[in-house]
Amino acid sequence: MRTLVVIGGGPRAAGLLERIAAQSPSLPLTVHVVDPYPPGAGRVWRHAQSPLLRMNSMAEDVTVFTDASFDGAGPVRPGPSLAEWGDVDPTSFPSRQVQSTYLAWFFDHVRKSLPPNISVTVHRATALKVVGNWVWLDSGESLKGDVLVLALGHLDAEPEPEHRKLAEHAAEHGLVYVPPLYSADADLSEVTGDVVLRGFGLAFIDLMVLLTEGRGGRYVGSGDQLRYIPSGAEPTLHVGSRRGVPYHSKTGYRLQGTRPALPHFFAADALRGRDLDFRDDVWPLMAKEIAWGHYHELFTGHPGLVRMSFVEFATAFSALSWYSDEMRELELLAVPDPADRIDFERLDRPLTGLTFASAEEFQAYLRTYVEEDVARRSDPRYSADLGAFLALLSVYGQMAQVMPHDGWWHGYFSYLASGPPPDRLEELLALSRAGVVRFVGADMWVEAVDGAFVAGSPTTPDVVRANGLIEARLPTHTLSRTADPVLQSLRAIGDVSEDDAGLVRVSAEGRLINERGEEDPVRFAVGPCTTGKAFAAFARPNTNAPAFRQNDVLARAILKTLGD
Repeated sequence: MRTLVVIGGGPRAAGLLERIAAQSPSLPLTVHVVDPYPPGAGRVWRHAQSPLLRMNSMAEDVTVFTDASFDGAGPVRPGPSLAEWGDVDPTSFPSRQVQSTYLAWFFDHVRKSLPPNISVTVHRATALKVVGNWVWLDSGESLKGDVLVLALGHLDAEPEPEHRKLAEHAAEHGLVYVPPLYSADADLSEVTGDVVLRGFGLAFIDLMVLLTEGRGGRYVGSGDQLRYIPSGAEPTLHVGSRRGVPYHSKTGYRLQGTRPALPHFFAADALRGRDLDFRDDVWPLMAKEIAWGHYHELFTGHPGLVRMSFVEFATAFSALSWYSDEMRELELLAVPDPADRIDFERLDRPLTGLTFASAEEFQAYLRTYVEEDVARRSDPRYSADLGAFLALLSVYGQMAQVMPHDGWWHGYFSYLASGPPPDRLEELLALSRAGVVRFVGADMWVEAVDGAFVAGSPTTPDVVRANGLIEARLPTHTLSRTADPVLQSLRAIGDVSEDDAGLVRVSAEGRLINERGEEDPVRFAVGPCTTGKAFAAFARPNTNAPAFRQNDVLARAILKTLGD
């Protein structure tokens, strides 16, 4: 009897188990899954969180099953998407509790589909350390595996020095400070009065929901007539960030033209193994790929908005580098409306060069900005944005094969492609009109002075004085600052190493790479803390999702190591 120990029982562990089952291994195998949270869902997607929190993906865009697009070595084993399984509106954004139930069902489905020679035991415990092939749990148990897999999911990190100082200031002056956390884990019970939120992405949206509707407020009306009725228990939320604007709304339409074959220009195989600079060597190719998706949809879906045939445009586009005067001339000639051209720099920093005489002026401006974003992302006339989104996905999934994780690119991808549902931004507008949310501006600064938290921005001359500060973002995890006890134990003896971005180094098969550069013969790791990270979101149907291909490679490597 051979033994496999998987530390972490969330979606990635369930997907790995499914790929092991798909190979129909013949060896007798015992699998131990270790996680204090429910199997399948894990910590992030556990059912025990606010029912107000929702996914930022449509139900039709979420699946845990391979389909005909899958090109891995293992067999395709199809199954229902979230929309099909839950019989919900395909274009709705379900609650995280619904997704949790789907993931729990999937784990149970996989478990029941295993051949009789494979058994699975779930340990609702925390793994404390790994030495050799032994895993020690906080339940007092110890497990020995012939193969170990770390499927740890999203992890906490030790506080950065700045966060320690801010927490000390809060404790000294009776203030509230919430460090980077997963929103569902944050203790918000003491958050009252004027509070600064540093970050304007998805973590902010979650916190906004929990601190308003979660405090008993409610919405009436709809669209631009949506109004927020406060309960009186809400704090006033002063929000800002580097960009000073929220993530872009999710699109609410489908492609109007033909679906492009992606990727078209950006090929990881052609770049792999070279000494690359992200800005000089990689980003121009990525930008051209994303622009290709944008213009492919514009020309094939909206021929009345352009001045030449798609064949003529595509021929010229293909021959030019993205950052060239000739490319700008082609765009000007072919696309008359500036709103239909893609401008990556303007998208990245929409408030650059803008200042306002007062905070009130800025509130009105940013509300108009958000209203226009929601309208654009809801209007099929701008479906070129969806073409760009699909191209974004195609390049994001290849980045792990090309070079270490780039922080700017990941943030830019999330800002453009991983924003909230449009109705969340409509709620943000209602909260702004009600005075519950106040916009601070771009390049927001925060200081801990005079017994308070003080914040401001070059966007306006106004300064906010608050009794609370919330870091509205997830913790930045690196191996050197990991709070995970298993990774700490492996790092202490040099059995794990990190790349320049702090990610756990793994081989193409997923084997751990130690500090001497050697591949571990029996220990593997997969997921967002590793250099093999794929998408930060769930797999979309019919996209040959990178996570499925990774799981397939890993499953085959595990079975080969076990001797099957």
